[in-house]
Amino acid sequence: MRTYKVTGMTCDGCETAVSRAIRQRPGEDTSVEADAGKSEVRVSESADPQIVVFAIDSAGYAVESVSD
Repeated sequence: MRTYKVTGMTCDGCETAVSRAIRQRPGEDTSVEADAGKSEVRVSESADPQIVVFAIDSAGYAVESVSD
């Protein structure tokens, strides 16, 4: 899984919003694990990183870094 460090994701509601935003992107039928405590989102490596970053941004959050 690829890990995205997300700024501003601080609660369960944030986790839900980010997860939903990623899953709603066309072609992104993927596994998403959000952890507000660590401000991280883990997404299947099959997902396009640009689409995932766009989805997180569109949910109102920012991606600090991405790691494999």
